[in-house]
Order: sequence, then C-alpha cells, then structure tokens
Amino acid sequence: MIWIDDRLVPESEASVSYLDRGYYFGDGIYEVFRVYGGQLYEAEAHYDRLERSAGAIGLRLPYTRKELGGILRSLLDSEQVQDGSVYMQITRGVAPRAHDFPAGVRPVLLAYCTASARPLAMMRTGVSVITRPDIRWLRCDLKTLNLLGSVLAKQEAKEQGADDVIWHRDGTVTECSASNLMIVKDGAVLTHPANHLILHGVTRAVVLRLTREQGIAAEERAFSLETLAQAEEAFLTGTTMEIVPIVRIDGMPVGGGVPGPVTRRLQQAFEATLPS
Repeated sequence: MIWIDDRLVPESEASVSYLDRGYYFGDGIYEVFRVYGGQLYEAEAHYDRLERSAGAIGLRLPYTRKELGGILRSLLDSEQVQDGSVYMQITRGVAPRAHDFPAGVRPVLLAYCTASARPLAMMRTGVSVITRPDIRWLRCDLKTLNLLGSVLAKQEAKEQGADDVIWHRDGTVTECSASNLMIVKDGAVLTHPANHLILHGVTRAVVLRLTREQGIAAEERAFSLETLAQAEEAFLTGTTMEIVPIVRIDGMPVGGGVPGPVTRRLQQAFEATLPS
C-alpha cells in the first residue's frame, strides 16, 4: 500500500503528476525510518530532522507530527511489517513549471513501507570503500530529494568493485555517499562535526550517545585523508545500515583488515537499544 493524495491506496493505483515539483526540480524532502518489531526506531529524532529540513527550504508540512505518526502507523499495520523501513517524501506540490515557489499549492506526501532484514552479514564482515572529492551542494545537512551526487558516487564505487564512497572536500573527510562516517584513532572515535557539510544522522547521534555511555572517547572534529589512512578502525552509520565496519579504503586494509574492537563494542551497544 502507498500513502498519497491524503489516502492509502494499492501500489497499482498510486501515481504522481508530471507537474509535481519533486519530479522536475527535486523540490522536496524525505525521511527513512527504521522499523524493529513493528515499531519506528528513534521516531522523534526523524520527525525533528524532517521539520528542520522543511523549514530550511520554506516548505510547509501538510500534516502535524501526530498526523504523520498516524499515517505511518496505518502503513505498517496494512503491510504488517515487523522489520524493515518506511520511506516518506514531501514535495512542494503540483504546479506549472517555474523556479519560484507557487502560491496556493498543497505539498504532496508519499509514503510506503518495505520489509527487510538487518544487514547482519555486512555488519560482521565489513565493507570496502574508495575516496572521492565531495561534489555535492553545500547544504548536505538537509535531507532533500537532490541525490544525484550520491547516485554517481555509488555507481562509481560499484564499478570499482567497492561498496561505497568516502567523500572529502579538499582533503577534509566528510561522510559516505548515503551514511555518516566514523573512525577510531588512538582509541578515540572521530567524526566530522554536524554542520552544513554532512547529514545530521539519527544513527550517528545514537552512536555518539553510546560512546559516552560506554566510556569511549569521542570527538566531533574535521580530519584529513591522511588521518583517515592512519585509522585503526573505521565504520559507517545509517538508519538502514546501523553500524557497518569499513575494512578496506582505496584497496588498503584498515587496521588489521577486519572489524575492530571499538566497532564491535558499539555494535553490541546499539543492538541493546533495539526493541525486544
């Protein structure tokens, strides 16, 4: 089932107008919620980010937070998803093509849920990545529909036999194509500050909270490609990925080339936060 045009409809009946601004401008925002045991994980943090993204691009949300919760609940109930994700996007609406905001147009919300298992195999073995210049715009903190830079990066990684890309701006490491990045250097966790250059990841925030609870030193500060190359451990964090070790960067092993002890410890701590 798909939620669109203020109602829940079968997928075969769902359609989007060719005049939707999300289609020809990417003029909209989105969120992906993880579902564990039939419940949305860290839902309030996702709603907070959705509202922040909407406000930053001048988009009026068509529903209250409570109403959005009801919509997502109806989706989960209709599909009976226990473990998976919910995708939700909101565009500025349907209007004749013009760059300035149209007047009197209601935003369009589309949402659907997908059943999917936790990526346990990837979490155990880790992934390989390549580094590339960050070609995205300067508001990476907003979860908008403009994702072509990430699409191109992911495709290049695939063509190079890697799983993902680590972005850098003039040698300063930012994040991965669709997730945040953390490394372990001298026993401490390092990650880029949550400014306009990276997405303010929900899982990233959970992991930083867990470092404090676990007594693991952590610092939000920019670091270089040289520091990345010297990392003892590296891992990515994301809503659907949780915590995935990075074991090779540009063909070179990270640490011993296997998931490290700090990463494993944080994985275990994260799992303990999931609904039973």
